[in-house]
Amino acid sequence: MQGFQKEPKHGVYDVVIIGGAIMGSSTAWWLTQMGFTGRVLVVERDPSYEQAATTLSFSCIRQQFSTELNIRVSQFGADFVQSLRARMGGDDRVPELKIQNFGYLYLANDEGFANVLRANQKVQAAAGAGTRILTPGQIAAEFPFMTVDGLVLGSLNTKDEGYFDGSTVFDWFHRKAREAGVEYVADEVVGLDVSGGQVTGVRLKSGRTVGCGTVVNASGTRGAKVAAMAGIAIPIEPRKRFNWVIQAETPLDRPLPLTIDPSGVFVREVGGGTYMAGGHADVDPAVAFDDFAMDHGLWMDKIWPYIATRIPAFEAVKVISEWAGQYDYNCLDQNAITGPHPEIGNFLFLNGFSGHGLQQSPAMGRATAELIVHGGYRTLDMAEFHYRRIAEGRALVEGAII
Repeated sequence: MQGFQKEPKHGVYDVVIIGGAIMGSSTAWWLTQMGFTGRVLVVERDPSYEQAATTLSFSCIRQQFSTELNIRVSQFGADFVQSLRARMGGDDRVPELKIQNFGYLYLANDEGFANVLRANQKVQAAAGAGTRILTPGQIAAEFPFMTVDGLVLGSLNTKDEGYFDGSTVFDWFHRKAREAGVEYVADEVVGLDVSGGQVTGVRLKSGRTVGCGTVVNASGTRGAKVAAMAGIAIPIEPRKRFNWVIQAETPLDRPLPLTIDPSGVFVREVGGGTYMAGGHADVDPAVAFDDFAMDHGLWMDKIWPYIATRIPAFEAVKVISEWAGQYDYNCLDQNAITGPHPEIGNFLFLNGFSGHGLQQSPAMGRATAELIVHGGYRTLDMAEFHYRRIAEGRALVEGAII
């Protein structure tokens, strides 16, 4: 991606953002929108973004979360995506985006998860989401190509829920931040200088150290590694997620929601008779940061059998492409870690999104910028996600993780 400097222009910055993918770039852009006049530096170790979760994402958005705050975050994300040009000052270069509202369809095959979906639907309805609980018969009527044997119920929402062009949103966060004066440098943070309860310097692999007023940890799967540089422990680790694009010999006669089978395998519409499927192995360990090797046996052993059983038309498909990505997986509760550290007050977290970071980036970047500019939240109160719960081991469990 264009716009990267070889080295910082200054020795001291008011804000240093570690990680320039969608979370870091959203924060940088929002700072420019709030009248922040200080110097902002974004440090990104991989300016190609080839292995960033932003790039390898399914790029979908949903309202079907179990906590009201996650729903509100996603609702703002949906509004932001669909008003992107207006948000970017009416710039004619910015495309008008829409959400492809095929929705998410969660399937339950036991009363335990069925009760979770019922409870979630009540929370979602109270927040204004259009989630419906469907009986097996209703699922079969709406999606006659789907086998419903063994199902108890399903949960479906098709309002502001489905695919969006996340790469374009990211591109314009990045581009507009740079045009407003934010500096992006291609380098890697290798250390943090901490003194008097503050991060005072950010050490770069190139050998330079830059002073800082505030540091934002938006480093994705490396979030725990960066936090450890300040003597802070967070339960974030890289977890591999595998993805396939398939061509069906007999395309389905209507759009396919992102369907989450009880096995954890999921599949969704792409268009033109193509579909995207994903999942992970039954054993799901932490992996190395640079481990993006495909598990070629997983398709035949798990993914294809489940989707072909649920949707018999998928018995005859051709794999067009496949890739592995990584989640920045929060082992405590699969929810974001945000806000300041209670003892190192100028160290802010944007970590642990566990697969739903892309859709949450507009609200999370805005919230982080509010903390920096105003010293507190002016829109959504993100205090539930703050680091303090991590230190206390108090989980804020999200019951709708894929």
